[in-house]
Amino acid sequence: MLAKFTGWGLLALIRLLTGAQARWWGCPPKAEQRIYFANHQSHLDLVMIWAALPEELRGITRPIAARDYWANTPFKRWITTEVFNAIYVERGGGAPVVPPAPPAQPPAERIEPSFDDVPPPDPAPVEPWTSQGELPLSQPAAEPVAAATPGSLEALAPLQPLIEALQSGDSIIIFPEGTRGHTGMPQKFKSGLFTLAQMFPEAVLVPAWIDNVQRVMPKGEVVPVPILCSVTFGAPIQLEEGEERRPFLDRAREAVVALREV
Repeated sequence: MLAKFTGWGLLALIRLLTGAQARWWGCPPKAEQRIYFANHQSHLDLVMIWAALPEELRGITRPIAARDYWANTPFKRWITTEVFNAIYVERGGGAPVVPPAPPAQPPAERIEPSFDDVPPPDPAPVEPWTSQGELPLSQPAAEPVAAATPGSLEALAPLQPLIEALQSGDSIIIFPEGTRGHTGMPQKFKSGLFTLAQMFPEAVLVPAWIDNVQRVMPKGEVVPVPILCSVTFGAPIQLEEGEERRPFLDRAREAVVALREV
């Protein structure tokens, strides 16, 4: 109950300071599993996009939050977990520790047998035959089991919290740049969005442009400044069959940038 009242109060404060205008330009708000991906210029980005969503979508949509910032005090940790239901991620990623391979054992000393001790050769094994006596029954060879490589584990480790949220049916809000930009334009998108699009093809990929929020609380400031802000949601995109990682990420970035002028 306390989290619910805090959420209402925070929502009112955010809308008073920023307006938190939501513009559904390319798609309507809909209760379906989505991956919202947006530009990133402020720690308030997750608050802004959370506030812009309708109430029925806020309950099923989880923004990502940098653990080193949003969990460094008990109050911010409580807000992000109880009010925003955020997903903590480690900035810079954290790869699992892959145990080193055991050291190679030296080859055992070979003992050459004397000719007097050589046993007679075993008889050749008899192939089993079919009931008709036509062909021998050959046993199928066991297929090799593909093992996860350290590289694949390292790539998925930072995404594991997002994968678990999507597996549970939640929608998520991510910032594919991985870090805040300072030029007004998004930096190159990192590969996480591509990996999630591959793993969850049923999730709808919705681009979003967050406007002006970096002026509400510039980097290094702690007191917000009232400025009208908005979030524009664009037309969904999808990963095309056979599309490579970098062309897809560039296309996704262009979908976000195109919303700047809408």
